[in-house]
Amino acid sequence: MLRRMRIGIIGAGAIGGFFAARLARAGHDVAVLARGETLAALQQRGIRLDSGGRSVEAAVHAADDAETLGVQELLLLAVKAPALPQVLTAAAAMSDDQTTVLPALNGLPWWFFLPQRALAAADPGGRIAQALPLTRVLATVVYPACSSVAPGHVRHAAGERIVVGEPAGGHSARATAIAQVLSAAGFAAEASAKVREEVWLKLLGNACFNPVSLITRAWTDELIDDPAVHTLFEAMMTETLTIGRAAGLALDVTPAQRLATTRRLGHVRTSMLQDGLAGKPVELDAILGTLLETAVALGMPAPHLQTVLALARAHARAAGLLPAEATPCP
Repeated sequence: MLRRMRIGIIGAGAIGGFFAARLARAGHDVAVLARGETLAALQQRGIRLDSGGRSVEAAVHAADDAETLGVQELLLLAVKAPALPQVLTAAAAMSDDQTTVLPALNGLPWWFFLPQRALAAADPGGRIAQALPLTRVLATVVYPACSSVAPGHVRHAAGERIVVGEPAGGHSARATAIAQVLSAAGFAAEASAKVREEVWLKLLGNACFNPVSLITRAWTDELIDDPAVHTLFEAMMTETLTIGRAAGLALDVTPAQRLATTRRLGHVRTSMLQDGLAGKPVELDAILGTLLETAVALGMPAPHLQTVLALARAHARAAGLLPAEATPCP
């Protein structure tokens, strides 16, 4: 039997709430940093999770002050990429050199090419790298599709797979241990020696589905089933795979296989479309900005990706969805 852990979660939205409910019900001491209506809901009744045709509730320790929650053994960063710099002080208060930090982020994370080169689109000014020592970070790839029904109420639509691994690659005892903790909580979790490839494979879908869904307001199955958009996605994925292979990644997948994987999930609304409809800042820099920054650094052309980013950025700017520190389009 796995021992009870102190697990902190910064960000009590769809993914953070999903993890909080599963881990708390597995018997862990879960501390959630939240605010406003979400904080009130968590303190009154805990996290409510709808998953697999069942609705359950889980008690968590919720507060709006990170120092009150204290240092954790495992710290999940479940905020959107534009908000990550805003929670660095809280993350520092909830972690130390014995803490394993899981950044559950979309796109290419700030650490992906460190120490060789920083990703300006993911970490303008290097603030994240400075605040979160790489030795604490365990790369995390989250595949489940979730949405926030109401403050403190999460709906899990599809997917169970979570992949963790060392940012530099290779096997490690801590990755295996964390995967076991997540598996025992009900996730289809695995420790991967090639987590960098896993990050890129998720990016392969996010780079297409997220920005195009933002522009069109269409769900993923609707986009994939549209012949013209399907052709566009194949071209974007071909560019993304070419960039990844030029960066030294072994990517054994085709656009057709990746599209089929997402199509099997059914009628799913992307996280970027959810954010856009809610009037929240969108993750264009983390998902497409970092990808195009990498293409430029490698001297690789990516005309389809660049066009879609330009259109999505124009749409987001007009709708007031760009973060204040958005980087210019590559």
